[in-house]
Amino acid sequence: MKQCGRYNKALGVEATGFRALEKVHWNQTAAELYEIATRRGEGSIAKGGALVVSTGQHTGRSAKDKFIVRDETTMDQIWWDNNKPLSPENFDRLYQDFLAYAEGKELFVQDLYGGADPDHRLSTRIFCEYAWHALFIQHLLIVPPAADYANFRPQLTIIDLPGFKADPERHGVRSETVIAVNFARGLVLIGGTSYAGEIKKSVFTALNYILPAKGVMPMHCSANMGAKGDTAIFFGLSGTGKTTLSADSSRTLIGDDEHGWSENGIFNFEGGCYAKVIRLSAEAEPEIYATTQQWGTVLENVVMDPVTRELDLHDGSLTENTRSAYPLHTIPNASETGLAPQPRTIIMLTADAFGVLPPIAKLSPSQAMYHFISGYTAKVAGTEKGVTEPEATFSACFGAPFMPRHPGEYGRLLRDLIAKHNVSCWLVNTGWTGGKYGVGKRMPIADTRALLNAALSGELDKAQFRTDPNFGFQVPVAVAGVDSKLLAPRETWADKQAYDAQAKALVDMFNKNFERFESHVDAEVRAAAPTWKEAAE
Repeated sequence: MKQCGRYNKALGVEATGFRALEKVHWNQTAAELYEIATRRGEGSIAKGGALVVSTGQHTGRSAKDKFIVRDETTMDQIWWDNNKPLSPENFDRLYQDFLAYAEGKELFVQDLYGGADPDHRLSTRIFCEYAWHALFIQHLLIVPPAADYANFRPQLTIIDLPGFKADPERHGVRSETVIAVNFARGLVLIGGTSYAGEIKKSVFTALNYILPAKGVMPMHCSANMGAKGDTAIFFGLSGTGKTTLSADSSRTLIGDDEHGWSENGIFNFEGGCYAKVIRLSAEAEPEIYATTQQWGTVLENVVMDPVTRELDLHDGSLTENTRSAYPLHTIPNASETGLAPQPRTIIMLTADAFGVLPPIAKLSPSQAMYHFISGYTAKVAGTEKGVTEPEATFSACFGAPFMPRHPGEYGRLLRDLIAKHNVSCWLVNTGWTGGKYGVGKRMPIADTRALLNAALSGELDKAQFRTDPNFGFQVPVAVAGVDSKLLAPRETWADKQAYDAQAKALVDMFNKNFERFESHVDAEVRAAAPTWKEAAE
C-alpha cells in the first residue's frame, strides 16, 4: 500500500479495518485534490476555474436510506419516530462488506474538525473513494493547523464509498443506497450515492447527538454579528430568505448553515458554505455568485457548455438542487474564527403563503420553543411537482431530518439558553400579505429589512405592541418606515371573512402538527399554541 501526502497514518488505515488498499492520499491540499480529480475525469473545469461535477441519479439527500444503529447506547436517546433503526448485526455485516469493497482501491483521507470552538469540536476522519468528495468536505469542514495532525485522533470516522451497493436482504436496509450511523462506535458508512452533501450532514447529525448531553445547543441556522459584537441567529427552512437576510454586508457572517451555542457563545460547525445556485444572479447574490466563477469551488450538477465552459445557472435540467461548495473565507465579510459572543437576537423565518402571519412578532421563551419545535413554513404552487395550492410544511427544529434526539430536548435547551442570556426572539414572515399566494403579494423585501434592522439594533424592543388574537405573540403597532397596515395582516385583506377562514385553518394546522409533541413539553409551552378567536367586527 502506497501512502501519499504529508502525513503517514498507516495506523489509522489499519485501525479502521482497511486491508490491501492500492494507495492512500493523506490530508492533501485543495490544489492536489483538484489536480487528481480532473486527471481522473471526476469533473470538468469551468470558465473561472470551478470544478463541475455530476452526482448521477442522486441529486439530493436520500433521507429514506439513512439508519441509526439501535443498541444499548441509543435505545432511549434517539427519536425513533423520525429515525430508522438498524441492528448492530446488520451494521457489522455492512461494515465488513464496505471494507471488502475497498480492497485494491485508492482512497483519499481528510482529517478535519467539525466545530470552530476547541472545547466542543468533533475531530473527524473521512475516507473518500472520490478525490472531489475529499475536496468538497475539506471546503465544508475546518482544516486543522498543521501542528494538530501529529496527534490527531478521530472521534468520528466516515467511510464514503459511492460505488458500493448495499443488499437490502443481507444488510437490513431499504435499497442499494445506505447511510448507516453507529454512535457507539463513532462510525458512519455512506454507500450507493455520489451526493456529497451526505458527508456534511452526517457530521451535523453526529454533533446533534453529542452536544446536547454537554449542555450545548446544535442548530440548523445561519449567524452573523454586528460591529458591537451583537450576534444574531437565523432559523428558517428553504425559501424563507435565511441566506439572503443573514448575508448583510454591514455585519460579519459567522456561517450560513450549522452552528452550536455553548457557554462560550456561538460557533460555526463548518469552515465553508454549500449554497443553492439555481437561478443565482450577480445582482441579487453577488458574493455567492462570485464563488461560482472562482478556482477550486465545487459545483454540483450545474449545467456547463462543453465548448465555451460557460455556466448556465438558470438550467435546472439535471436538478433544481444545484449547489456550490466553497471555503467561507472566500466571502468578503466572513468571520476568520467562526466564533461569536452570546447572541442578542434570534430570528425565526417563515414564508407564510397563506397570508395570515404578521411580518414580525415578538416571542416569549416558551413561544420561541413552540415555534422552534413546529418549524413552520409553506410551499407555494410550482415549487414542487403536484403542489397547486399553498401547502403547510412543518420541520421540527427547522431541520428534522438531522435531529437524532427528540425535538423536545432541543427545544428545552433553546428555551433555557434564551432565558439565561436574555435573548430577544422574533418570528419574521417573508411570505404573503393581503391574501394567500395567488391573491395577495409577497411581503416587500424593503419592509422586511427595515423590521429586521429594527429588531437587530434593539430599537424594536421599545415599540408599542398588541397581542395577536390567534397566536398570542406580540406584534408592533407601528415601526418607522413601515406601513402600519402591513403590521395588521387582517387589514391588508380586502375580504376580511376570507382572512378569518384562512387564519382558522392555519391555527388548526399548527395544533394538528403539534399533537405529537404535546406529551414532551410542559404546560407553559402547550399554552403557547395558537387558539382561534373569531374577530369582532
